[in-house]
Amino acid sequence: MNRVQPIYDITIKIQRILEGDISANMRQEVIDQINTLLLERGTYMEHASEPFTKEELELGRKLLSINQVIERKMESIFAEIKDEMKQVKKQKQSNRKYINPYENIHTIDGMFMDKKK
Repeated sequence: MNRVQPIYDITIKIQRILEGDISANMRQEVIDQINTLLLERGTYMEHASEPFTKEELELGRKLLSINQVIERKMESIFAEIKDEMKQVKKQKQSNRKYINPYENIHTIDGMFMDKKK
């Protein structure tokens, strides 16, 4: 029995999920699906050990290229999330400055110093 085939099948499922259109509303659901598949794939990977047949080695080579594509797509999703978090933080700061524009001003108003000798 080919021990690498279930790993390959799960990796293809992950790739198909990531190739689809991922909107901001669906992102959490997609991340949950991918996490579930990654955990399942991890259990299969723990049981796959040497010696590998030629067929398993060939599937392993295909897995490496597919995995690189998956990693790039996941990094782009992570970058999108980071950008959205920065925008939310910036929006909160803008709202706070709008409500209280003098919040961060550190001056002493109404003070006069006479320097006569």
